[in-house]
Amino acid sequence: MKILVVDDDRVLADVVAFTLRREGFEVIQAYDGESALRRWSEEIPDLIVLDINLPKLDGFKVCQRIRQESDTPIIMLTVRSEEDDIIQGLELGADDYIPKPFSPRQLVARAHAVLRRVGKVSPPTILEAGDLILDLNRREVAISQGEGISLTRLESRLLEYLIVNSGHVLTSEAIIEHVWGPEGGDRDMLRQVVHRLRSKIEPDPSQPIYIETVPGVGYGLTLPST
Repeated sequence: MKILVVDDDRVLADVVAFTLRREGFEVIQAYDGESALRRWSEEIPDLIVLDINLPKLDGFKVCQRIRQESDTPIIMLTVRSEEDDIIQGLELGADDYIPKPFSPRQLVARAHAVLRRVGKVSPPTILEAGDLILDLNRREVAISQGEGISLTRLESRLLEYLIVNSGHVLTSEAIIEHVWGPEGGDRDMLRQVVHRLRSKIEPDPSQPIYIETVPGVGYGLTLPST
């Protein structure tokens, strides 16, 4: 399940994105109205968290343009709480409206509620592949029902992506985009995270049985035969 977060306050946008990723959502970000429309068109998200006060195009115009072509659910964020603004956002087709400041738990609850209303299923918080069990909320992985192993945020996002695509080879570029987003991460950083994750889940990290390296391409999750 993919959510587009649009806010020109990058600190707040990162907090929102982090909160949603911990709930198992895939998150993409934009920081102005024009890039929001571009990312929406390219990524086709399941939900948009949209600030009203944006450069280039404000949130009202972004919402209006999206509604001309799509019924993608939209939750609008704003520091304004005047009734006229709330009414305008809802009349333009927004599905919900949260005034700032708000708590991360409130946003997550609203996101789940909006997705349920439009018939979309929220993402699972427990992912399984073979004998690997990843708890996205706790950021822990268990092997063969063993004790949970704590993961960092990057390790958890990497393993999540590998589990969801188990049996397939993923390019390094695709993994970097998922784990770090469009503005961070490179191959050296990816190799470091892979190395750390292998040290936690592989019986022998020098001869991995879960995370396979495909030279010149990227990585994939293989499931050992029992």
